[in-house]
Amino acid sequence: MKKSFKRLFAVTTAAVLGGGILMNSSQTLASNNAGQAVSNQGLGNKDLVNLQLLSLTDLHGYLQAFNDKSNGQIMTTNGPLTVGGAAYLAAHIKNLKAGHENSILFSAGDDFSGWPFEVASHHNEPTIEFLNAIGLEFSAAGNHEFDASKEFLTEHIMKGKSFGVPGVDSSFTDSTGKKFKGSDYDYLSANIRDAKTGELVLKPYTIKMIHDGKGRAIPVGFIALTTPTTITGSTSFQEGVLTADPLVETANRYAKELQEKGVETIIAVVHEGGSTKSDGSDINGSDSPFGPIFDFAKEASPAIDAIVSGHWHAKFNAFIEDPAGNPRPVVEAANHGRLLNEINLSIDPNTKDVVRNLTTSTNHPVTRDLPADPEIEKMVSYWVERGKERWAEPIAKLTGDLTRARNANGESTLANFVADAHYYSGKKAENPADFALTAASPLRGDLLYKKGTNAADSDGQILFGEAWQAHGYQNPLLVVTLTGQQIKQILEEQWRKNANGTESFYPLAVSYNVHYSYDKSKPINDRIDPKTVIINGESLDLNRSYRVAALAYMVIGADGYPTFTQYREPVRTEVDYWALQNYLKEQKVIEPPALNRVTSITISQ
Repeated sequence: MKKSFKRLFAVTTAAVLGGGILMNSSQTLASNNAGQAVSNQGLGNKDLVNLQLLSLTDLHGYLQAFNDKSNGQIMTTNGPLTVGGAAYLAAHIKNLKAGHENSILFSAGDDFSGWPFEVASHHNEPTIEFLNAIGLEFSAAGNHEFDASKEFLTEHIMKGKSFGVPGVDSSFTDSTGKKFKGSDYDYLSANIRDAKTGELVLKPYTIKMIHDGKGRAIPVGFIALTTPTTITGSTSFQEGVLTADPLVETANRYAKELQEKGVETIIAVVHEGGSTKSDGSDINGSDSPFGPIFDFAKEASPAIDAIVSGHWHAKFNAFIEDPAGNPRPVVEAANHGRLLNEINLSIDPNTKDVVRNLTTSTNHPVTRDLPADPEIEKMVSYWVERGKERWAEPIAKLTGDLTRARNANGESTLANFVADAHYYSGKKAENPADFALTAASPLRGDLLYKKGTNAADSDGQILFGEAWQAHGYQNPLLVVTLTGQQIKQILEEQWRKNANGTESFYPLAVSYNVHYSYDKSKPINDRIDPKTVIINGESLDLNRSYRVAALAYMVIGADGYPTFTQYREPVRTEVDYWALQNYLKEQKVIEPPALNRVTSITISQ
């Protein structure tokens, strides 16, 4: 937008934020939400073309209507509201679209790779069925869209290509009785590239044509961008596989390209976030905004008329001046289907550009005070039942308990077993693992010999859902190169000095082909003698390089072993849930590993 409406916009916004009501002889316009900007000038003007933008973000496969505070509630200026659920989301979308000739529904990313069991255990196919059903027109690729691999996104999710055994590993039968077909819409990203070829992995933008009411069409461009943190994120880790271009430069380049194609109405859909001081109390607040999306908003091309964001799971509805001094909406609509954002644009059919001072924006809570969409409700129920069936699938036998209970040297049967599973997966890499190291963070539940409460369970039986619940949080297993000296230091980092002078122990589990000793009588950082660290029958060589299997969360330093961040040559193998499932199926009968991989040789002083 090139004409400045800064002064008029500022007056309008101030009136709304102050609780004022704008009136004329035929219409009263009021803001039901503090962050909604409105103007009575031009509304109803038949020469302008109205466009409604509806968006969601960070759905993460939350199709069920949950009732906990994190997923089923949202705080507003009028207090908490019960919200969420795909069937209610669909119903609100239908209601909001009513009366709008031009309406475009899209997502700012992280649609899938979520945590609800029935969705994640079916490789996110239920989420795609839902988004197809509500008519999603496109989605920005979020970081979590790359949690598996770029091929998983481009070939399976977008094209419906099967992997493994159809109906067992992928391409499950959906709620209509049909095999998974992939998304009816495109995933977009203007800044994620293949590290080897340099080519974009996805299309950078899409152009939608809207009707002007007089038989002509107006082009609207949507540039999609993905947070650069995707490349080394703990779940989306793709170092060496993907690269990310900077956000502002990329947005500006494609905004210019769109303008050269005659597109003047341009929206940036950016999976990068921010927050505000009012985030916890006002879904339409904009008090003291901060974060990378607001930095982006201040620098991105003035040709961009609105910025829809995600990633931070935040709630804000702000208007930020572009570099030319003209305000434009910058919004984020929470997560897990709790909010929908609505932006209404008024477009001049002659210039094909947005009349900025007439832009309105609102975050709508997805309340449950209206009838749920019956078809979507049926779809969700179907997948919940499929989830129960998946949970009850038998996958292996157990001769004794695998628990997180640690002995004095920090070993536990579950930790040792998981380390073995990670080593098994790491050996599949092209440059395979020599051994595995595992922290406590992915260990979430014990695997017990005694049968559980599920009707399909029996003594010694491990069910799919039991294994899923015991280990993992959607984290990829990596195989990385570390020197012997770095491995020694990582083992030393199990003992840490606290601020009050006390000492804490954060033990690591090692795979079955490793044994080491420690001497706690010695100072921190000097308790491991490399001669006592035996890997595949040989003492640790401080000058040699080793290939180590470990979860990305630990490799990037998030578990508190900083030397791990000095890794080289990372290669992904499997996501943690699936690595354990595959190991269990391969082993068939599991005996709890002995707790003899770590020895204390403390000498009394």
